[in-house]
Amino acid sequence: MATQEFDADVIVVGAGAMGGLAAHELARQGKSVILLEAGPRVPRWKILENFRTNANVYTNGGNRNVPYPNEPWAPTSYTPGYIENSGPVNYVPGMLRLVGGTTWHWGGACWRNLPNDFKLHSTYGVGRDWPISYDDLEPYYYKAEVEMGVSGDDQADYSGQGGQPYPPRGQPYPIRPQAMSYASRRLAERVAAGGYHFTYQPNGRATDPYGDRPACVGNNNCSPICPIGAQYSGDRSSTKAEREGARLIPNAVVYRLEASSDGKKIAAVHYYTPDKESVRLTSRYVIVAAHALETPRLLLMSDVANSSDMVGRNLMDHNAFGLQLLADEPLWSGRGPVQQGDILNWRDGSFRARHAAIRYEVGNYTANFSITEKLLSQGVIGPELDQKIRDWSSRIIGFSSNIEMLPEPTNRVTLSRERKDFFGLPTMNVHYDINDYVRAGAEVVKQDFDHFQRLLGAEIFAKNVSEYENRDHPMGTVIMGDDPRDSVVNSECRTHDHDNLFLATTGVMPAAAANNPTMTGCALSLRAADIIAREL
Repeated sequence: MATQEFDADVIVVGAGAMGGLAAHELARQGKSVILLEAGPRVPRWKILENFRTNANVYTNGGNRNVPYPNEPWAPTSYTPGYIENSGPVNYVPGMLRLVGGTTWHWGGACWRNLPNDFKLHSTYGVGRDWPISYDDLEPYYYKAEVEMGVSGDDQADYSGQGGQPYPPRGQPYPIRPQAMSYASRRLAERVAAGGYHFTYQPNGRATDPYGDRPACVGNNNCSPICPIGAQYSGDRSSTKAEREGARLIPNAVVYRLEASSDGKKIAAVHYYTPDKESVRLTSRYVIVAAHALETPRLLLMSDVANSSDMVGRNLMDHNAFGLQLLADEPLWSGRGPVQQGDILNWRDGSFRARHAAIRYEVGNYTANFSITEKLLSQGVIGPELDQKIRDWSSRIIGFSSNIEMLPEPTNRVTLSRERKDFFGLPTMNVHYDINDYVRAGAEVVKQDFDHFQRLLGAEIFAKNVSEYENRDHPMGTVIMGDDPRDSVVNSECRTHDHDNLFLATTGVMPAAAANNPTMTGCALSLRAADIIAREL
């Protein structure tokens, strides 16, 4: 327990998935924890009602942030001017600020990295190696899967080669895989003719009742909000942390990490209330889990952890292209979860010395809105409109490519020199561009899109092979490494500059791979919490 010298053993900044998991693990081990969240706490029913009554979720390309709070003191990422862009590629991820964080509206994908993803440079001569291996993180992957209730296929080759189960696991997935929908089964059969392996996607949805979560019933509304709570979201971990004794303070906007007089530790955490009152708290350890963009912003505002000048640099995502096809037969997508499987042929192999790894996420969603919108724009009305909506909605299928990015110090988050937020603090500027490694992978994507169209006997509904789309998978901004001269944190997620400051965010990841980074970030968060608990 905390002594009178400190307000808590550990202060965790950010009550998203990674912050909530760390807080729960520390509280479970008997440590006193204060969990600070910039946004409010909102019940699921209220978010669901917001979703049902606001058509803007679907318009203008879709804005998943719409049903969620957007407070003046805790704006979401799409708030005009909050994130300004100065680079060739516009980069604004769909970030939320409330208890539970951005996993409220994620698709639920829970991928482990592959062993080679941790040693990209030593294996393929590009990018960076991690200072830890897959084996170091494997027990924490499993721990995160249990905490989050992950469903996966123990027999799948997740390297994408259609071979034996891979990567190696110490224990089976905690939840069995869901039954594949007709669309998934039929798509797998059609693309197999071209040598493509369609693989069940590990996900944070409960196939059977799990803890206090009901089983998924296929509402096909995983994003922007699972209506029944079958899908994991970070608020569940924060609630568990409270049950173990953690103190959760919502609407607490942390704006400064105060370094000790000798600079070796973080002495205090300062936050603002919505009334602009400043509060100072102290703890033995501090974990910052404030999203891969907000975390470097806080460090830069505080002028801490940046002796390497790497804070905010090396921003990576999986920016890539999208394709929607109308197959030559009804597939009936839209039954079950919005994401059920992926094509992983380009996930790993010797080609990574030449071009990026690639993953194709196959969308299993109802597209009636976009279909109707397109038909109306073409002047189709009356009985013909009704007939075509029925026909197209039965045949539509979508492919979303994810291309591996390499860390580039010029891709970075900095503090705005002009814009200020509600408290008069600088907002963010993002400079982002893709590199030749990604461009080489993009040429493969274009070829595969043509192959998918041919294999499905399809006509194109929508195709983008020119503008690099965001995938909301930010990484690298507080990069991990052994050398304090070119990294922000060490192998433990402990900052090189302050031995009691840990960063629990996908921003620590030094290599992007081609899969969603959330599960790796959660495993790293639990590992950091374990290290702190042992030292306490």
